Amino acid sequence: MATELISGGIYYEKGKLTRESELSPNEARKNTIAYSILSSHNVSGNDKKLKIKFDAMASHDITYVGIIQTARASGMTEFPIPYVLTNCHNSLCAVGGTINEDDHVFGLSAAEKYGGIYVPAHQAVIHSFMRENMAACGKMILGSDSHTRYGALGTMAIGEGGPELVKQLLRRTYDIDAPEVVAVYLTGSPKAGVGPQDVALELIGATFAKGFVKNKVLEFIGDGIKKLPIDFRCGIDVMTTETTCLSSVWETDEETKKYFTLHGRESDYKKLSANGTAYYDGAVVIDLSKVEPMIALPFHPSNVFTIKELNENAKDILHKCALDARKQLKGKAELNFEDKITSDGKVKVDQGVIAGCAGGIYDNLVAAADILRGRSIGNGAFSLSVYPASEPVSIELMRNGSMADLAQAGATIRTAFCGPCFGAGDVPANGGLSIRHSTRNFPNREGSKPADSQIAAVALMDARSIAATAANGGVLTPATDLDVEYSNKPYHFDDTVYKNRVYNGFGKAKPEAELKFGPNITSWPEMPPLSEDLLLEVTAVIDDPVTTTDELIPSGETSSYRSNPLKLATFTLSRKVPEYVERAKAVFKKETERREGKTPDIIASSYEKMKKIKGGEPDVNIGSVIYANKPGDGSAREQAASCQRVLGGCANIAREYATKRYRSNLINWGMLPFLTEENADFFSSGDLIYIPNVKKAVEEKKEEIDAYLLNSDKHFTLKLGELTDDERTIILRGCLINYYRSEKQ
Repeated sequence: MATELISGGIYYEKGKLTRESELSPNEARKNTIAYSILSSHNVSGNDKKLKIKFDAMASHDITYVGIIQTARASGMTEFPIPYVLTNCHNSLCAVGGTINEDDHVFGLSAAEKYGGIYVPAHQAVIHSFMRENMAACGKMILGSDSHTRYGALGTMAIGEGGPELVKQLLRRTYDIDAPEVVAVYLTGSPKAGVGPQDVALELIGATFAKGFVKNKVLEFIGDGIKKLPIDFRCGIDVMTTETTCLSSVWETDEETKKYFTLHGRESDYKKLSANGTAYYDGAVVIDLSKVEPMIALPFHPSNVFTIKELNENAKDILHKCALDARKQLKGKAELNFEDKITSDGKVKVDQGVIAGCAGGIYDNLVAAADILRGRSIGNGAFSLSVYPASEPVSIELMRNGSMADLAQAGATIRTAFCGPCFGAGDVPANGGLSIRHSTRNFPNREGSKPADSQIAAVALMDARSIAATAANGGVLTPATDLDVEYSNKPYHFDDTVYKNRVYNGFGKAKPEAELKFGPNITSWPEMPPLSEDLLLEVTAVIDDPVTTTDELIPSGETSSYRSNPLKLATFTLSRKVPEYVERAKAVFKKETERREGKTPDIIASSYEKMKKIKGGEPDVNIGSVIYANKPGDGSAREQAASCQRVLGGCANIAREYATKRYRSNLINWGMLPFLTEENADFFSSGDLIYIPNVKKAVEEKKEEIDAYLLNSDKHFTLKLGELTDDERTIILRGCLINYYRSEKQ
């Protein structure tokens, strides 16, 4: 085994992990890198209850319009910290007419008006640009993208929903309990042909299902770090999001310093390491020399096998994968892998893609070019696409001949674009299996539409093994099987293209500048404050073990409508529970009638029951609610929550929430993040749930809240978990916008 999980507290002393130390845990935990960075950004004066102010922020063109619109409505007049607006998600402008480019025009006008940094389409993916230009040792960056991770450069970065960025734009704080810190102790050195995605998948496979690092900070330590080039470290680091950790940070060294010097930012380097004896709340020990080329099969990055294991047991493993897919897709489409197995038992795939913040980095593409040099991907059905993560990387690949090697082998070279990570580029044919060095392989993440009987799937692999597979005509091949002389061509960073194209207006806001609105850019609809009581109708029950944000609000072409809350909301749960939107609209119509002074049937039929339960006159708002066992894995996109809210959603009910960022999104949009011990069988679509005195329960911080299933006269309890005072006020006032508006009055 390459990985060992160590539960419970452990010390790191003189380069070794140990259970014993003269220092107490409370003393030694202050010696971690994470503690030093968090404490230097905490303005609360309390090292248990943190109020963080970040050094910089980043958003892409799926999220920045909504964030700026929310901040404007809440009183923002300029960007108080460097705020980078990249255009790497909807840069194809292929759906919806002018609306994507309209948003880009809005973004540039906002950068001019408020003093932002605007990166035009095709110049860089968000995280590549931030690594190259904004990360710095000991700093903290907040991004509205879940893969906001720059820990390998000594920067603690966190991906959150848009409202958390709004708070920073309004000079507020990111409020969180001090997180636990888990050591990732690296030893050994990876063998030739093993890349960062292999190590990342090893880490994800070992930790995700166990929740071992959920909402914790990963701190990478150990003598194995010095064996890894900086791109290798960044490739591992960006994938830590898939473990559900909160953030990450690495020890820094001369390799880190070399990176900053290369990028003309030597002053941003600082030596970071555990100070003396450090205490961690657990450890993940990875022997890099034992990591093999890996593959994550559909539909999650944690569904990992070695490529060798898959090839040796293809029939059994893929059969189980197909059964799991059938359960996940619930009969909407059939994923069949039988035609992927060759006559000699190997697996043959249809497509390869190397892209984005994880795959498109320089070292990965040079290694892929080394493997494919003088070889061919063939003239059959298999195809290979390569997306360098930034124009400076692309330019260097042109200059040193690597791009020519890739193109001559048959790979198509694209611009910097995140689309293959979420289904907006290189969508495979129906029934296709794509191997990708990208970030995720959730259902329909590659762009298929199971509700329309279309289905394809993604398996995650490292660029090196994707190139080896391409050289073998699509037959799954670990890079370690090939005898390759890796060139390790040095990188020369040339930022001329950024100087020519990027608008840097930080500190130079132009209040007189006009924002430029396209016809699809609309304001948020009004959202009411929390009423004394709630009457909720269940509009979706999801019994999957985990529900991703992509299932809550699909990505791909739906993201083109991200600047139009009402239009985007019509896609909510469309690939998971297609009937949800009409159900939610029907409930919202009843609430609209109530606001107009009418008595909707839902109240008339339940009035006497509610009156008896409350022991007085009920005062209810009507709303919809979804139940899911564990919602919110994946993307940081606030739309996973805001789209429900726009349709009249008032709450979620869950056994637990997959990520802090999804729960925060619910709260910031005024939705109650209820927890329950009941399972999915307890609820059915159409159930009416009455929650009397809910406003009082929130105000008085009650641990348990009484709720009643009116159609069965069942009483049960709900919990909200820990909420800050500000979070309670946001819920009471109906959403973050209302919260700030009320402060100005």
